[in-house]
Amino acid sequence: MRRHPRRGEASRQVTPSEKGAAVGRGIGIGLMYGLWKPRVLGAWRVPASGPVILAVNHAHNLDGPMLMGTAPRPVHFLIKKEAFIGPLGPFLEGIGQLKVDRSVPDRTAITGALEVLAAGGVLGIFPEGTRGEGDFASLRAGLAYFAVRSGAPIVPVAVLGSTERRGRLIKALPPLRSRVDVVFGDAFEAGEPGGRRTRKALDDATVRIQERLTAHLENAKRLTGR
Repeated sequence: MRRHPRRGEASRQVTPSEKGAAVGRGIGIGLMYGLWKPRVLGAWRVPASGPVILAVNHAHNLDGPMLMGTAPRPVHFLIKKEAFIGPLGPFLEGIGQLKVDRSVPDRTAITGALEVLAAGGVLGIFPEGTRGEGDFASLRAGLAYFAVRSGAPIVPVAVLGSTERRGRLIKALPPLRSRVDVVFGDAFEAGEPGGRRTRKALDDATVRIQERLTAHLENAKRLTGR
């Protein structure tokens, strides 16, 4: 554990645990395949090694755990700080997930995410910033920043079927043993080769990313019939 004080206060920063993320993946596999019927398409498109960013649409709270249980590599997600309450907080940190304060530029979360990529790990991001329609219609600049700053490729991911129906026992979740599709797209580079990390470069990268993510989502819907 390392201390990384922020301006005006001491903030605890824990280097994301790769072993913890591997444990989280094991838990995700057990839960997701035990409770639902994931159909995974294109997982081979995720690079087998080296840094990569998984950009996931976000329509349901199940989307993150579903990806953790179906991705071919352990994933470190940036997760809103509001989820780190009670015993869930230490658990999420223990499985290598990153807490982010969305109301301010969270330097601790940014540093942790860049450490994941620098170590050759997988960073999971909901580029829409919050749960919504899951259509990539409104992207924040964070995804472009991490991609351009690290040089890591982006793999678009569409999770489909998590919001189609409500379960009988737990209405907040899809019906048990129902099918949820997870479709991985082709990896792509967000920034221009040898490009600068200016505000305009990030804005341009965000536009390119949105176009690629939206196209992948449309293709995933055609492919799965959703």
